[in-house]
Amino acid sequence: MTTALITHADCLEHVTPEGHPEQVARLEHVLHALAPLDLLRLSAPPASDEDLARVHPAAYIARIAGAEPTEGEIALDGDTWMSPGSMMAARRGAGAAMRAVDAVMSREARNVFCATRPPGHHAERETPMGFCLFGNAALAAKHALDHHGLERVAVVDFDVHHGNGTQDLLWDEPRALFISSQQYPLWPGTGAATERGGHDNVLNLPLAPGSGGTEMYRAYTEQALPRLREFRPDLIVISAGFDAHHEDPLAQLNWKDQDFAWLTRELCRIATDQCEGRVVSVLEGGYDLAALAGSARAHVEELIEAGK
Repeated sequence: MTTALITHADCLEHVTPEGHPEQVARLEHVLHALAPLDLLRLSAPPASDEDLARVHPAAYIARIAGAEPTEGEIALDGDTWMSPGSMMAARRGAGAAMRAVDAVMSREARNVFCATRPPGHHAERETPMGFCLFGNAALAAKHALDHHGLERVAVVDFDVHHGNGTQDLLWDEPRALFISSQQYPLWPGTGAATERGGHDNVLNLPLAPGSGGTEMYRAYTEQALPRLREFRPDLIVISAGFDAHHEDPLAQLNWKDQDFAWLTRELCRIATDQCEGRVVSVLEGGYDLAALAGSARAHVEELIEAGK
């Protein structure tokens, strides 16, 4: 079997104001870094309103669609922007996550990386925020549970910012385990260890500003990986944010490329042992372009190795 890459050129049509960290160049740099790799390359379909309704109410979907401008850029909040093309880009991101689940469930691929934007893990049930419009990782989990009939899906989020949106969308879903490591304190202010979900299905791993790989290894080895094994997932979804990198301008963790590689390798090892290697990874943050490209490539190279 193999590793698939799912993306679409429409994701380059989501434009933010000059100087905004969530820029078109992020995806360009990731795709350039992955270009030499041996990947099954698939096109991201657009998610329908019915698809998005697995995690967002119809009124919210309509509100986001109606907010898209016909020219220029408009702000939904201080961080989150839309331009002509943003709605389709966001639909492609959500559609990529579902297509990835379909690919691993049908054995078309062993694991999948979705290189799309805008990211998704900050989008709450009825609130766009943190550059995000729709909850891609949560949608992948719900699609796997409801469409494919899986019994247990785990979402692991290693973005430097807490995945408050994914946590909100899966809080009351007993079939899903959400594990998130994040710098704490840091925007958006959530992610304390006391936040445990409606069914004890949330595990937050707060990491102190200035900490690095050693602290991350300890948190995952002592808490996250044992909890994941105990849960026995049928699928692992990864929210792959690369802004914990020491070069990233928006936070103060000190991870290196090899830290992302190690964590990916460990998650894939559990997937191999417990769910036939099924891993779906969706791109979240990462705002230093060179660091993003390098760490995303290290992540995908580990997916490829696990997929052999």
